[in-house]
Amino acid sequence: MTSAWLRPAADEPTALIPATRMPRLRGAERLRPTGVPQIWVLGTALLGAALELAAGRAASGLLGARGRGFEIATQQRALRRGVRAMGRLKGPFAKLGQFGAIRFDVLPKDATEALATLRDRVPPLPFARIRAVVEAELECPLATAFAEFDAEPLGAASIAQAHRARLPNGDPVVVKVQYPWLAASLDADLRIVRWLLGWVGNARRGSGGADVLFREFGDGLREELDFEREARVAAEIAANLAGDAAVLVPEVIAGHSTRRVLTMRHYPAVGISDRAGLARLGVEPRAVLEILARAYNSQVFVDGLFHADPHPGNLFVVEEPDAARHPRLLFVDFGLSRRLDLTLRRELRQGIYALMQRDLAAFLDGMERLGAIAPGYRNAVGTAVASMFERIQSQGGALAVGSSQVLSLKSEAVALLRETPGLRIPIDLLLYAKTLSYVFSLGAELDPDVDMMKLCLPSLLRFLAAND
Repeated sequence: MTSAWLRPAADEPTALIPATRMPRLRGAERLRPTGVPQIWVLGTALLGAALELAAGRAASGLLGARGRGFEIATQQRALRRGVRAMGRLKGPFAKLGQFGAIRFDVLPKDATEALATLRDRVPPLPFARIRAVVEAELECPLATAFAEFDAEPLGAASIAQAHRARLPNGDPVVVKVQYPWLAASLDADLRIVRWLLGWVGNARRGSGGADVLFREFGDGLREELDFEREARVAAEIAANLAGDAAVLVPEVIAGHSTRRVLTMRHYPAVGISDRAGLARLGVEPRAVLEILARAYNSQVFVDGLFHADPHPGNLFVVEEPDAARHPRLLFVDFGLSRRLDLTLRRELRQGIYALMQRDLAAFLDGMERLGAIAPGYRNAVGTAVASMFERIQSQGGALAVGSSQVLSLKSEAVALLRETPGLRIPIDLLLYAKTLSYVFSLGAELDPDVDMMKLCLPSLLRFLAAND
């Protein structure tokens, strides 16, 4: 089904929430729906980047090899200029940067590395604006909805910021509040994004074109802007993991949550990568990694619905008296999550079988069914995949590699995506691979002696034996 965001501009009423519940836009926010501030910021950045690139090319032409270093430096500055502009604009533009950072199949190495520096952290919005959003969404004064509400945010990201609060009954919560202009400026933002993706998609051979990229980006952004969906996902993952007492997903407070405000129960906790905090609790990193592997084995190989952003800022160990003997792993922020549909699960299973049997033709057939090979590029992609098959076989086969080898192979796979025209991996598959890569990288960071592959292997074998 075609996304409503892909209609022509005249048919793009992206009313994510009722207009009567939208707080009044103030100051520069009023201009965002016109697209003028966004075009100004991006246009200024692009003009500056173009001038820098022209200077670099001129130096290289005049000075030859001696000017090449200057040209490379100007290219890096131009990329950073563009990334900073996307970060300043927040919302869809910051999300576009994060989307591009994993599109190794579309963007060159310099671009993905520059975009990876775009952190999902921005200056917070003044508290008066946050109060207005919360009161408009909950349709009551802030003091009625909450006994306490901390004016200082816990953090501010590209589409929302989070605040500590207490419910009238005294229960501690965290309130995630979406920025007020996002719904109003979404039409204009997406038209600009579509132009940017069109430029990128047309510049890369076999990328699949701008429409596919825009559809993937638009659908993902729509999901992240819908906090009611995030609440449903959190509840479903909590139910799926309910049998594991060591995993905790915060309860959503339904009466204090809407499409743009999400209230979840708060737990005191330390970050999963906070070694000093874990030591203070008496928690061994190995125990945490075992819980982490178990939780993702269940989400990825059994449930098919997984938290797709397992970086250290979203994973915590609950601070409680019994943490040393029975640590509990806390997951937060379910805005970026993915559901592997039955078709993708089946193709993954068949792909792993083909890899184990070194059946290159069957592997490529599966890639084509997923739309991962552009028409006319099968032979070129086959040559690149065959070299990866040989590399895996030299490590003892698909099921014999350890965690460190998996991370090494990941780097080679990224290089293959960058260097092979005609490859265009579906975003769900990229997020699946990125998620597993994050989990393995966390294992290497917390305790290099823990082999995450061994912890995942039994679940992988059961997944291969399943018939869904």
